[in-house]
Amino acid sequence: MSNIPTSIINNESELIQLLLKRQAELNSLLEITQAINKNSSSSVLFEMLGVILNVHLKIGRVRLLIRESEHFYCAARFGGEFENAKTLQQTCQALSDYKNITALRANPDALLSQYEYFVPVFHKDEFLAFVLIGDFDTGHELLGNDLNFIETLINLIVVALENKKLFKERVDRERLQRDMELAVEVQGMLIPRELPKTGAVEVGATYLPNQNIGGDYFDFIKLGPNEFLWCIADASGKGVSAALLMANLQASLRAWSSVEKDLVKIIERLNEIVVSNTNGERFITLFLGLYNEKTCELRYVNAGHNPPILISGEKVKFLTEGTTVIGAFDKLHSLNEGIEILSPGSLVFNYTDGLVESAGEEVYVSDEELVAHLMSSRLLSVDDLNEAILRNIQLTNNARMNSDDITILTIRIL
Repeated sequence: MSNIPTSIINNESELIQLLLKRQAELNSLLEITQAINKNSSSSVLFEMLGVILNVHLKIGRVRLLIRESEHFYCAARFGGEFENAKTLQQTCQALSDYKNITALRANPDALLSQYEYFVPVFHKDEFLAFVLIGDFDTGHELLGNDLNFIETLINLIVVALENKKLFKERVDRERLQRDMELAVEVQGMLIPRELPKTGAVEVGATYLPNQNIGGDYFDFIKLGPNEFLWCIADASGKGVSAALLMANLQASLRAWSSVEKDLVKIIERLNEIVVSNTNGERFITLFLGLYNEKTCELRYVNAGHNPPILISGEKVKFLTEGTTVIGAFDKLHSLNEGIEILSPGSLVFNYTDGLVESAGEEVYVSDEELVAHLMSSRLLSVDDLNEAILRNIQLTNNARMNSDDITILTIRIL
């Protein structure tokens, strides 16, 4: 050994040190990869990262910031006095322009100059994260190797977390899609499949939800041999929440109408239920009609809904008696019941505001225009009448009328 030059001994010692370091790095990457494959939580990955950086690489201070939308949040940190999260984020926004590992000691920013290096993480040219490294004492010969290893390590973890997030979002979308399909199926069950076309009345309905699932609702309930109840309603909002509210309304209406014939009491009870379920944050416009075939008497309550149009011969009347919307107030005031005697051939045209309002197209159909369309089509069958009314409104206003749900319920007395 005494005959071997000192330079060779030093080179061998450095080579062994480098090989051991590389082996430790590979082991660290393997452990992280195994943890990722086991679907370990982000907290576990960050804890492993901290051990590798602090114990193996002897780094005293680390701040890992990960991008979320347009902002960064500090996902992992150790060493030194912790900065205010908001200050750290604002200070580091400017670093998004840095594309490579950058020394920070000479940085004019007081906070950044406390760190030695900035290591960015990019994936498919997208800036995902970066790490600030401070109190890092390493040999000059191995500095480049250590920084590259840190970059690889952070990249591995951040990209894995990004892929996990994207996978979860995809799973959530698929689950939401399945839930929506189920909700559509359930809502389809709530809507009457068959409506009477002969006997005392001819009934036709058109239901067009703006989304797959809507906030409109209608029902036609036979209460006995001579009486039937119908309802048309529109919940504030759209989508699943509005549909769930309507499903609850239908269940409540059917339950109460089976034991109570007083429409005022039914409306009061429905209002209590909606207020209880939504804490007054949602409301429903509602029209409830009860018709007796023997007496030809229609009793109704209009709770803030678009007034149905009653046509008897050439006479036109809007059915407005009732109260305000349900669900907005604990108690309904000035709750009145309207009464009409319907002669054979009378037509009651019920609809929701999607038929006459399309805010996205800036179309608002007046009562006069709607009555004109109705009068011109009143001799058609109820199903054809519904179709003709919608088609004529679309053609007259050159609009699709697709800003909201559309429901039409037409009842002709035979």
